[in-house]
Amino acid sequence: MAAKRPGAVVIVSVSEVVGISTPNWSVSGVGARGIVETERLAVLDRYDVLDSPAEASFDRITALVRTVFNVPMAAVSLIDRDRQWFKSHPGIEAAETPRDIAFCDHTVAIGRPMIVADAHADPRFADNPLVVGAPFISSYAGVPLTSRDGYHVGTLCALDSVVRTYSATEIEILTTFAAIVVDELELRQIARYDHLTGVLVRRAFIAEAARAIARRDRYGRPCTLVLFDLDHFKAINDRSGHAAGDAVLRAVTDCCIRMLRANDVLGRVGGEEFGVLLPELDPESALAAANRFRVEIEAIAGVPITASFGVAPLTADVATTGTWFAAADLAQFAAKGSGRNCARLFVGAGSPPTA
Repeated sequence: MAAKRPGAVVIVSVSEVVGISTPNWSVSGVGARGIVETERLAVLDRYDVLDSPAEASFDRITALVRTVFNVPMAAVSLIDRDRQWFKSHPGIEAAETPRDIAFCDHTVAIGRPMIVADAHADPRFADNPLVVGAPFISSYAGVPLTSRDGYHVGTLCALDSVVRTYSATEIEILTTFAAIVVDELELRQIARYDHLTGVLVRRAFIAEAARAIARRDRYGRPCTLVLFDLDHFKAINDRSGHAAGDAVLRAVTDCCIRMLRANDVLGRVGGEEFGVLLPELDPESALAAANRFRVEIEAIAGVPITASFGVAPLTADVATTGTWFAAADLAQFAAKGSGRNCARLFVGAGSPPTA
């Protein structure tokens, strides 16, 4: 059952903060709190925001927090399994911290606004690396980011390098800003998906590709980009009308979704062009996967359609999504030039794509 949305209980003094016994939300999934934590993490995963690029809608909110409360730092903090990750963090250099030192983890655990007026006088935080070292937090105010079904996925917080507290009115304002952050998370989720096919739109798919590059840079994880275009799709629209074309797009999408692994990502990146991200596959395995998609698309009952595929591995020289997409586009162009209904693998600049 979802954790209920709490009332506006405000902690306004160090003594009140210290007196709170925070629940142990184990990430193991064992016991009542563990079950709640597992469900909370599922909601966070549903928002699909972790490790995404900066977005102006969230940066505007943290800018307002800094201005309204006259603080040097503000953050949209999301509490992941073992880390605190910042969607927006003006004034804070780090993009994430370990969860066990995060002020915001306490706010998420108690499920209501939390004020730490003097972190140096609070035994929970006095020796915290974020207090004794950069960014040298002396005071903190955080409000939970509560999903529509009642789970606290993170916080909106204001931080200062001097001792201070916040009035009840100020906490009400911060709570209103936090609700706007949740609205942005919800709208962001809705805007990620194509209304016709239900898969990611181009912008969201490119964001996923950027995450794949970040995972490669951080953890060395491989990934391959596949772009495919439906052959002679315009003729279907011209001959049978756009309703028939829409039916073909849905049929192709349904076919591909059935073939995806758990971590594969499918998106509609153009009118009749789709992309697939295949993590943890070497180039030859990804090419074989692309050919499986191609064969299944051609075999869709009652849908006379084929597709041309371009396959591009995430090589060490790929630094941006634009470079990666350009490589896949070159391979796809080679597939079309080879008679369509085939797949080609990009093997490097200056070399012809291979079958």
